[in-house]
Amino acid sequence: MKILRRSVLVLGLSLMALGSVQAQDRGSSDDAIAMVKKGIAYIKEVGKEKAFAEFANPANKSFHDRDLYLFVYDQNGINLSHGVNPKMQGKNLLEMRAGDKFIIKEMIELTNAKGKGWVDYQWPNPVSKALEAKSSYVEKVDNYFVGCGVYK
Repeated sequence: MKILRRSVLVLGLSLMALGSVQAQDRGSSDDAIAMVKKGIAYIKEVGKEKAFAEFANPANKSFHDRDLYLFVYDQNGINLSHGVNPKMQGKNLLEMRAGDKFIIKEMIELTNAKGKGWVDYQWPNPVSKALEAKSSYVEKVDNYFVGCGVYK
């Protein structure tokens, strides 16, 4: 009986440690908000052109952390910067769907109504390459918004 209890205890501790390691591989909601705030401050410091280029530069670890990256869209749905997919830049993605949601439209509506907030959808994780549940924090700045998402 002692061996069984000890085995169960060791297994439980091992699973808790594994969960902790996996959580460290992913950004948190607080991390996403902080990255958006840092991105907005950087835009104000260096201007949109330089900031958007740095957001899209995967070598810039200030705006790329684990599975976190920034994206920027204007109020017409045009992608101004994307942290992991530079092919999206300059494209109008207003009609882009993630499952049954028009996610860019929803982000625009949210930022116009409340200035900031969260949008939930499914999106490919750049680390795992799997389609996963994601929630993105978006915040309006002038006539565009900056966002960062977390995988759940």
